Amino acid sequence: MKQRNDMAVSCSGVIGAKVARLARKRCDRRTRARIVEIRAFGDGEGLFQAAEVFSCLPLSLVAAGQISRFESARVVFEPLTIKSVTLRNRIGVSPMCEYSSVDGAATDWHLVHLGSRAVGGAGLVVAEASAVSPEGRITPGDAGIWADKHVEPVARINRFLKEHGAVPGIQIAHAGRKASAARPWEGGAHLADQDGGWPVIAPSALAFGGDLTKVPRAMSLEEITRVQEEFVAAAKRSLAAGCEWLELHAAHGYLMHEFLSPISNRRTDRYGGSFENRIRLLLETTRAVRAVWPERLPLAVRISCTDWVEGGWDIEESIDLARLLKPEGVDLVDCSSGGMVPDAKIPAGAGYQVPFAERIRREAGIATAAVGGITEPTHADEIIRNGRADMVLLAREFLREPYWPRLAARVLGHKDAVSGPVQYGRAW
Repeated sequence: MKQRNDMAVSCSGVIGAKVARLARKRCDRRTRARIVEIRAFGDGEGLFQAAEVFSCLPLSLVAAGQISRFESARVVFEPLTIKSVTLRNRIGVSPMCEYSSVDGAATDWHLVHLGSRAVGGAGLVVAEASAVSPEGRITPGDAGIWADKHVEPVARINRFLKEHGAVPGIQIAHAGRKASAARPWEGGAHLADQDGGWPVIAPSALAFGGDLTKVPRAMSLEEITRVQEEFVAAAKRSLAAGCEWLELHAAHGYLMHEFLSPISNRRTDRYGGSFENRIRLLLETTRAVRAVWPERLPLAVRISCTDWVEGGWDIEESIDLARLLKPEGVDLVDCSSGGMVPDAKIPAGAGYQVPFAERIRREAGIATAAVGGITEPTHADEIIRNGRADMVLLAREFLREPYWPRLAARVLGHKDAVSGPVQYGRAW
């Protein structure tokens, strides 16, 4: 098979015919060449005509400037089905702590925050890290799912999300040694017990550092069992609240991640030391949760694919972990990174974590979500189009633009891919 030569075409102004002729001349199917990028400036007529000529080819089109008509495959807007759940597109709202709950209960803020993203066209909306116990909260304002009183406020939100076409999800979590902190806008440091804080637990008696100075209590085997039972109970309540997507939080330096990383886990029993021992808590918890979470519904796990520090958890271990999570009933790995130490040198930038999702998807044979620094519609589309992940999760970009999917649909030339609520029909 001859090697395929990927090419790019740039055009300026209304020169569609010239672009089409150039593309026809330079893109020879017999040599398996393809245009992978067309940049158009001006009104974009040239881009449209070139795209029409080669609509049967796997085009990956990037538009810049004012584009009135733009055609490309609608990959990021294709549905994604996992188990019995179908997302209307590959765009999800990443769980983002709002620190605005009252004793763990969701409020009107959460209804508006999550509901507006569903109205805006997201396929999946995942509620923020919801603590499986009061001690598992990051801050006193964290969401919780440790008590029955939390079910109906979440159910109320989920009913609204489904009414507007999004699949409702939830992330359940325990903050470990990073618990008992002030809200970010109140400084974020550990709270003394007399100031509303509480004792913290972790695999080993090692403080996180920075402003989180509390030395945690090393967990006993009985406490490990109790936390596993709390995750199971939280999964049951999530189901009762109408959640259709469940994610276990094992990233960002919180409890499950603390067991995974040799930086925070110095145990000498069966939960520490070797790779097999350090992943034991997560595997056992996953197995226990999967036993009560219906087989028909997706189960995801968020991991930090690297600690970004020498001697810490890394991508190779993440791939090995993903291979073991799959037979335990995990359907997707949400690929984040960092959070283990306060001074990690993280090369943050556009899509800086996408390679992790790509490698885990390819080498572990499991679906992945890419997250982190994904802001541009063309970038999100490229990630899905090239098989680097099965979906994209946006966080801060969704805070800036609740209707991001609608914006993406317009940029990618598929205005009809996101239908607005009837109340907004005259403006959508």
